[in-house]
Amino acid sequence: MMANRPLERRAIGTRDTVRPEPRGRGSRPALRRDASVGGPIPEAPAPSKSSGRGLDAFTFFIANLQTGFGPFLAVYFTQQKWTQSDIGLALTVGGLVSLLGQVPGGAFVDASRSKRFAAAFSAIFVGASAVMLAAFPSYLVVLLAMAIHSAASCVLTPAIAAIGIGMVGHARAGTRLGRNASFSAIGNALGAASMGAIGYYLTNDAVFYFAGALVVPALFALSFIPARAVTEVSQPEAGAEDTEGSGSVKALLTNRALLCFAACMVLFFLANAAMMPLVGSVLTLRASETATALVAACIMVPQAVLALTAPLAGRLAQSWGRKPLLLIGFAALPIRGLLFAYVDNPYWLVAIQVFDGVSASVLGVMVPLIVSDVTRKTGRFNLALGAVGTAMGLGAALSTSLGGYMADSLGSHTAFLGLAIVGALGTVLVALVMPETRRPAA
Repeated sequence: MMANRPLERRAIGTRDTVRPEPRGRGSRPALRRDASVGGPIPEAPAPSKSSGRGLDAFTFFIANLQTGFGPFLAVYFTQQKWTQSDIGLALTVGGLVSLLGQVPGGAFVDASRSKRFAAAFSAIFVGASAVMLAAFPSYLVVLLAMAIHSAASCVLTPAIAAIGIGMVGHARAGTRLGRNASFSAIGNALGAASMGAIGYYLTNDAVFYFAGALVVPALFALSFIPARAVTEVSQPEAGAEDTEGSGSVKALLTNRALLCFAACMVLFFLANAAMMPLVGSVLTLRASETATALVAACIMVPQAVLALTAPLAGRLAQSWGRKPLLLIGFAALPIRGLLFAYVDNPYWLVAIQVFDGVSASVLGVMVPLIVSDVTRKTGRFNLALGAVGTAMGLGAALSTSLGGYMADSLGSHTAFLGLAIVGALGTVLVALVMPETRRPAA
């Protein structure tokens, strides 16, 4: 009778459940569990096709929804006769909430028993903020909507990553995250095209009503992911130290690999964020009549590269390891900066954006994957992902100021060279300091 006891068991003091893999008749069950630090990763059961397609569709529609909060915001605010200072304040409020909310948002996802609920909860608020912008365009309501959107997005991003990894397990996480990045890029591209057409043929208000309506198909897609298909990847394992409260912060501050990765990401975004605005300024000076179309092409080219190569990046992360692929993504940045500094032809400037697509493809997979690697058994995957997101936001915020100062004082040529040097420093840091975080598959 003891041999026939249920295989499902719960660790004392944790919420983790060790579940049996699906088995055929007469076969022995295989327990799904996380390996110890440094040990091999056991193969997790593959999710059902409906679950995988549900996450694909959810990621696609969320990317569509989020596209409305990009360049369309400035167009909408201008149409409402807002001054540039008012527009800047509204965008600043959203940026500050996004920066400060990364860590609390990750902590909220860690504390949530259901990552699907956290994703649905935040998606609803993102959609509601879009409707608020269109329905009540008063200044205070817009500031509130921007704050709600940014706070909800801080929950939505780590929730999607946690669902993806929880569906397939750590051994297949790279491939799943690559699919997430690919469908997100496709959603961004089609969302921009759809909303541009809606704004042109209808009104700019309709753009945000359309964005809010996208929550409905997103939630429908999420319903195809059953709760049993998502393991609690962010929960601590049996025997792991309690990381609640101040202990969780201490765990992050003493995690060498995580700190190295965060430092690398600060340097990357310090070099990267200012490049596209500088390219837009250069294109305006060199090809004023076609500048708008060329800038749009500069945005679309990386998205196309990302959509095509992100699944490959996910697979290579499993076979090559994290560090070689991370080096490729980082090395593409200084190459891009050097080419921007010495190329004059506007059409070649657009072509150079292929390197931005390479970096975006690699980092879109590597950021959640490496954070997942270095925080296993701590129960703080999403909190750490928020901390890395904060580091990225700080680098991006400083980058625009640094790039603008160098361009005004020394010229765009020197500005691109300076940003390329910062990117090269980040690449060197990855090569010399960043450890390999992949664990061998069982």
